[in-house]
Amino acid sequence: MSASVIGPVAVGASLRGTVEDAVAAAIVSGELAPGTLVTAPTLAARFGVSATPVREAMLNLQKRGFVDAVRNKGFRITDVSEQDLWEIVRIRQDLEGPPMRDVARTLQPEAAAELRVKAQAIVDAAAAADLAGYLAADMAFHLRLLELHGNRRLTEIVEDLRQQTRMVGLADMVGTAELARSAAEHHSLVDLLEARDGRGAETLLRAHIGHVLGWWNGRAED
Repeated sequence: MSASVIGPVAVGASLRGTVEDAVAAAIVSGELAPGTLVTAPTLAARFGVSATPVREAMLNLQKRGFVDAVRNKGFRITDVSEQDLWEIVRIRQDLEGPPMRDVARTLQPEAAAELRVKAQAIVDAAAAADLAGYLAADMAFHLRLLELHGNRRLTEIVEDLRQQTRMVGLADMVGTAELARSAAEHHSLVDLLEARDGRGAETLLRAHIGHVLGWWNGRAED
């Protein structure tokens, strides 16, 4: 069962930011497929807002590489090739995995409690079929995890790589055991870190990132 992340915006929300996050989530999850042509007025109608904040959001997404402007037509969703995706995943595994050993050695109870809250937000978003919330919560968890390692530049690099990642099968994973399992892996990761099992945490994180090439790309995993 798939779910749409594009819909009416709540009253009082930051329109541009909310629209940008929702469209980005739709692109990352595959709801808006590569090559799709969208217009600000059409999206504005779906969000229930004026075209101005939508146009501003799309221009920001263009800067982030999510869309290309098409003269007099709108915006076309950009593609990430299989090779690009493979390279991004392998780099992320190599960058995000090893720091888990240091985090496991130094993790403090208050930081672990904070990670638990963020992990539960991912689980709750998965259960609620909230793809935009899932992706936002997932980003927040993983970046906070790297912040605990203490290398600001590493965190910034990984954030940029995550923004380039596409998970075209994610929208079809709503309500599945695979989505629930992936969400629960965040709690399992905190379990390993609290147990000072850095190697185990690294192994789990590498496998977790690997879902981008498996489940989130519409492929079965062992």
